[in-house]
Amino acid sequence: MNTAEFLVQCLEAEGVEYIFGIPGEENIATMEAIRGSKIKFILTRHEQGAAFMADVYGRLTGKAGVCLSTLGPGATNLVTGVADAHSDGAPLVAITGQVSTDRMHITSHQYLDLTKMFEPITKRSKQIMRADSVSEIVRIAFKYAESEKPGASHIDIPADVAEYPVPEGMRPLIKQTVRKEISDLSYVEKAAAEIFKAKRPVILAGSTAVRNGCTKALTEFAEKLRIPVVTTMMAKGIVPANSEYYVGTVGIPYLDYENVVLDDADLIIAVGYDIVEYAPNKWNHGRHKILHIDTSAAHVNKLYQPEVEVVGDISESLGLIANRTGEKDIPEFAISVRKKICDERNAAAGDESFPPKPARIIGAVRNALGKDDIVICDVGAHKMWMARMYDCYSPNTCIISNGFASMGISLPGAIAAKLIYPEKRVIAVCGDGGFMMNNQELETAVRLGVPIVILIFNDSHYGLIKWKQEDKYGTSCYVDFGNPDFIKMAESFGAKGIRVTEDVTPEKALEYAFAQDVPCIIDCPVDYSVNTKLSAALKEMYNEYRSGAAEKEK
Repeated sequence: MNTAEFLVQCLEAEGVEYIFGIPGEENIATMEAIRGSKIKFILTRHEQGAAFMADVYGRLTGKAGVCLSTLGPGATNLVTGVADAHSDGAPLVAITGQVSTDRMHITSHQYLDLTKMFEPITKRSKQIMRADSVSEIVRIAFKYAESEKPGASHIDIPADVAEYPVPEGMRPLIKQTVRKEISDLSYVEKAAAEIFKAKRPVILAGSTAVRNGCTKALTEFAEKLRIPVVTTMMAKGIVPANSEYYVGTVGIPYLDYENVVLDDADLIIAVGYDIVEYAPNKWNHGRHKILHIDTSAAHVNKLYQPEVEVVGDISESLGLIANRTGEKDIPEFAISVRKKICDERNAAAGDESFPPKPARIIGAVRNALGKDDIVICDVGAHKMWMARMYDCYSPNTCIISNGFASMGISLPGAIAAKLIYPEKRVIAVCGDGGFMMNNQELETAVRLGVPIVILIFNDSHYGLIKWKQEDKYGTSCYVDFGNPDFIKMAESFGAKGIRVTEDVTPEKALEYAFAQDVPCIIDCPVDYSVNTKLSAALKEMYNEYRSGAAEKEK
């Protein structure tokens, strides 16, 4: 057995189901080992697509997704997807090929020091130099990737090392599960006391709560204590949207209704909150007490200094705290905010203008999907509308990259989601800019036979940047581009396509798309003229609130 074969044996021991990637000359020994294994290799059309597939696989399963590339440009193409997983807390292991060890000390074709290159975007980056170190390097990579906070790890294997013989008797290391720590009861008591004293507490729930399976515990906590819940984008669904205590999602670049709820609070109960996703300076203006409930200690930030930190198993902590304090009177203000959001959504549903406005399109998507179906949302103007208007009823049903916030994730991510959950409807919601960044993976979807739907918000602009430019300067520049005929593109790949028109509504297009047995693109023109109107309306709303709040403080 050679090193490459032992590497793959160790991956099998870790429970690896798929490897996403592209082979190259320097990793052909590894590819041959994969060919003889139980692992399914998913050939992609770009290494960035492979990394995004591994990224979303990790988010949805909690197990490290694995991506693979050759050396040099193949490895650099992985970087964006690896960085995205690392920032967003998705477990991922990247494996790269490398030149032979006899070429590393000289100027050499396609050589880069990949271990150093991946160090800033991984929890651990190591090169295999000895056959007898493989089991330790692989086990450590997966342990780091999957331990809280999850992220990326990197393994580099030189071409000659891949061919080294493995010493007799070498075996993969045992994968062990570590029991979650229980919170210190003295801090539980302090947290309960802070909630008891608070008049207007609000829960800010983040992605760590999703990763740790806290849906039931957090929903019961909110309902028992009657405390409103605001979620971050990556925690959508942690409390179901039909709960009377869910009051919306923060994260768009403007102060929204949810920010008013947070502003009005006298205690923010941060549950699994990660500052990489939504910085404290966007919601904390020095007026709040903060209670930190998480699996690890709070990040260091001058605007995130908790009164109490309850560190340990989040679900266990929530239950212990709830049993030691009493229910609150849910603020009427939070109830009114929830009503305003519902009214806004209902008004959007009745708008039949063409091109359709973003809220109308999102409403059609929500109606086309079951509560457990999956949306992979790309980055752009549509993401802001999805965060505001798309209701989730369980976590990980709307995947939004909001730590690293990478364009191009939706199509490859949707492929991974459909591989994991073939029985569910899966849709990639993207802008025309984001779609064109990884559109080549449409061929991968067709080849794999995964009937995903790709909904393109088509406005021929980098819409989010245009929105921000217009808000700040009243005009925009360098954001306009042309698009191909997306229907013809789909057909040329062997997929299907349908275009939203005055006669073909978003609802009809979605019905057609989900009826296909091959991937289907929906080319949907969108009226983004409402973007700047929303900015102005939210600014006016927030200023009115602050003016009223200032009067009360007097």
